[in-house]
Amino acid sequence: MSLRNTCVSDQVNGGEVCTVLDVLGRVSGKWSIGILMEATRGPVRFTELERAIKGISRRMLTLTLRNLERDGLLVRTVYPTVPPKVEYIATDMARELYDHLLGLTEWAERHRATIARARAAHDNAVPLRDNP
Repeated sequence: MSLRNTCVSDQVNGGEVCTVLDVLGRVSGKWSIGILMEATRGPVRFTELERAIKGISRRMLTLTLRNLERDGLLVRTVYPTVPPKVEYIATDMARELYDHLLGLTEWAERHRATIARARAAHDNAVPLRDNP
């Protein structure tokens, strides 16, 4: 199932109904977790996020921030200064999610070596097939 097609139009209410898969896909995205972890610690600026999240491009950071804001997980505040100062902070809903993300990252850390060994054993046991 494509995660892109998990939201369906609600003909009766004229809105969009998002499934659990759509929500999980958004918050578990490659960059979303790092952004949410940073924004939960307190207000954070774009450049601070850019430095903290290794490997993210400016475009991907911008798109991910917009999506998280759209989903109600971040609040974007623009201060009327020159140049404009923009900060992002996690909402209460994102802070609730943070506890679950911590649990998930702790689980991944505890089992990282076991998973690596299982992958190596699997890769060594299963012969690679030639593509026709």
